[in-house]
Amino acid sequence: MADQLNITPHLLDYVREFSLREDDILRELRAETGELPGGQAMQVPAEEGQLLALLVGVTRASTVLEIGTFTGYSTLCMARALPPRGRLVTCDISARWPEIGAGHWKRAGVADRIELRIGEAVETLAELIAAGGQESYDLIFIDADKANYPRYYELSLSLIRPGGLIVVDNTLFFGRVVDPTASDADTAGVRELNALLRDDDRVEISMLPMADGITLARRRSR
Repeated sequence: MADQLNITPHLLDYVREFSLREDDILRELRAETGELPGGQAMQVPAEEGQLLALLVGVTRASTVLEIGTFTGYSTLCMARALPPRGRLVTCDISARWPEIGAGHWKRAGVADRIELRIGEAVETLAELIAAGGQESYDLIFIDADKANYPRYYELSLSLIRPGGLIVVDNTLFFGRVVDPTASDADTAGVRELNALLRDDDRVEISMLPMADGITLARRRSR
């Protein structure tokens, strides 16, 4: 039985040549983001954005929640995959970075599908729940500060509908999850979430060794 491949830069170039369908708007946003301090490390890879769009389409999602906007590359990918009356709520701690993506959202013709909420994500999620948002989202993408991943996950379980999909980014966290010397809060948060997911019978899960680790968690139907 074959084991996991070691994805070399050359092999990744091959994957992108034969799979990636990134247009000019996405490419320009990715390039602009890459010039920011830490931009290349913080934005999702282009192939992950394409996967997110595919998941929105496969699940027939019309309501999407994104926890962590940054410059809005993943936001744009998912918004484009929504039906015309679909809605995407994305939240970030600051308006500074999402403002970079806003013009690209408009150019792509999907700005009217996107609602940006600024503030602490835990508070935003609590507000959505208090406003009657329980079980109202078809897909939730978590890609924010890692120390709060366990809290984001529990709140997301209240917001996702039965049968809906939660997608969590960075669940391998640059390999730090298996580094015994890594004891920072972010690494601890990712480890705690991974253990929660493993033992949580409310969801079906699959951790994908792609990009920086992507975990899919489908909430079981009642």
